[in-house]
Amino acid sequence: MTHKHRIADLLNSESPLEQITVQGWVRTRRDSRDFSFIELNDGSCLANIQVIAEQTIPGFESITLMTTGSAISLRADLIASPGKGQRWELKATRLELLGAAPEDFPLQKKRHSDEFLRTIAHLRPRTNKYGAMFRIRARLAQAIHDFFNSRGVYWIHTPVITGADCEGAGEMFHVTTLDLAKVPLQDSKVNFDKDFFGKEANLTVSGQLSVETFCLSLGKVYTFGPTFRAENSNTSRHIAEFWMVEPEVAFADLNDNMALGQELIKYLVHFVMNNCADDLDLFARFVDPTLMQRLCNIAGEDFPRVSYTDAVSILQQSNHNFVYRPEWGKDLQSEHERFLTEEYFQRPVIVHDYPKQIKAFYMRQNDDDKTVAAMDVLVPSIGEIIGGSQREERLHKLETRIIELGLKPADYWWYLDTRKYGSVQHAGFGMGFERLLMLVTGVSNIRDVIPFPRTPRQLDF
Repeated sequence: MTHKHRIADLLNSESPLEQITVQGWVRTRRDSRDFSFIELNDGSCLANIQVIAEQTIPGFESITLMTTGSAISLRADLIASPGKGQRWELKATRLELLGAAPEDFPLQKKRHSDEFLRTIAHLRPRTNKYGAMFRIRARLAQAIHDFFNSRGVYWIHTPVITGADCEGAGEMFHVTTLDLAKVPLQDSKVNFDKDFFGKEANLTVSGQLSVETFCLSLGKVYTFGPTFRAENSNTSRHIAEFWMVEPEVAFADLNDNMALGQELIKYLVHFVMNNCADDLDLFARFVDPTLMQRLCNIAGEDFPRVSYTDAVSILQQSNHNFVYRPEWGKDLQSEHERFLTEEYFQRPVIVHDYPKQIKAFYMRQNDDDKTVAAMDVLVPSIGEIIGGSQREERLHKLETRIIELGLKPADYWWYLDTRKYGSVQHAGFGMGFERLLMLVTGVSNIRDVIPFPRTPRQLDF
């Protein structure tokens, strides 16, 4: 097989190269009387490489078909570029058209709106912005694995199909093999005994409950995979399919949990600044001029910790004109989270010890019987990026709370077993991967940080 050189490697070459094979897509082409200039990109980096093709070389007869978006292959010499801004260029010795892009190729312009590009999600990675986005996404996903692997944390593959509702919210996608035209009924209700699993099944909203069982055997674990929420919400922060990073650590309390959340975010911000500089610069120049200042602030400062009760007091005493009045016992709204991070603390903040009435059944109840050992990491421009807690390790407390919330202990028998046999204190959290990407790129719509966004009435790609 012929060795093919990546443009990213060629641009960083230490010396000229002769008779190499390069393949990619034409970004632009301009012609003169005796030769043509092609700007070529292969997706390996943001930058293009210039190709000079004289009309005497084999394959030049197809040059008029090598329009924007066309795929080509070439043999060439890597030579020093006399022009400014690029050290190397390619002098072609042979051209080959692999796949032409006709005049209706929709990315002829240099700039398109994000709204338009969402309608062609299958083509938008060919733009500079989205090529940069998805390179950053790939690098950050690997960095997450590196972070945990270097700390002896084991990656666990948790189920995508589940019978348990982790959040108790009921906004789940159902999974069934039943014929929807002839659904079997029993007492006017769907008879799931006839279904594949013999009971109601759903797509998971979180891998937490499953990964907890491994935390209580392997000590330190995490899961990183797709999760699903059937929430009919059309906002810039919600999608139906998203990815979650969920560590779970045995013998850890709420303070350990807050420290791990801060450490993870700071590590990933440092990583993207040090390893994705060229792609990141695109977002700093064209998306959010304050991006680099914000990332430096996150990377360089510890996150203050404030109790939910104190956070509500800060909000109430601020005299800020909130749409939703902050009140103890109610969830913090996005506007409250952004006020705390952008105006009051002017950096990320960790809010902890929330009222138990607004939190999930598995969170450890505090001695005041009013709050639970929960924590959220809030960051500027996004709001909540991490939500977690110390888990309730006491069997009787957990059973009582499940019943209080109208859930069925029988549905969680295996989860309760972990509290029955060798239970220990443990803690964990979930970090939304897409919200992390919004944080590090300054992109304001979650639909633009995932390759194929799943939203209400959108399943085309």
